[in-house]
Amino acid sequence: MSSSGSPVPVVDPRGQRFAASVTSVVLAVVLVLQSPWLLALQAVVFALAVVLGPGRSPYGLVFAKLIRPRLGPPEHPEDARPPRFAQGVGLVFSLVGLVGYFSGLTLLGAVATGLALAAALLNAVIGFCLGCELYLLLKRLTPARS
Repeated sequence: MSSSGSPVPVVDPRGQRFAASVTSVVLAVVLVLQSPWLLALQAVVFALAVVLGPGRSPYGLVFAKLIRPRLGPPEHPEDARPPRFAQGVGLVFSLVGLVGYFSGLTLLGAVATGLALAAALLNAVIGFCLGCELYLLLKRLTPARS
């Protein structure tokens, strides 16, 4: 249960790594092609994950429909709030990248995209979710509500 009394949404951690893998490929292509339109598409995916939750994002739905049935249920579903926050962090970096690319500051666009790519690769390759860790750190630093 969350602090509001509602059940805490959960996600399959394998789905998060799948999404991070797809995101890594998309962001690498953005860097190679210097394509702000592809980055805009990735920003929409991040935004949908923030609004709908990671499990209902486009990559989450692909995982749920095509991959998870072949794997079975996860042994340990995880709290969806940290990955949702991480998607928000990805959205912020994507938006900064878009500002850079569309304003002619391509170095800003490339650096923001590169940082988002580095974070996605960490999750895809070794399962370390940088945005999730940031969420947990912020939760520890935020005073608890009584």
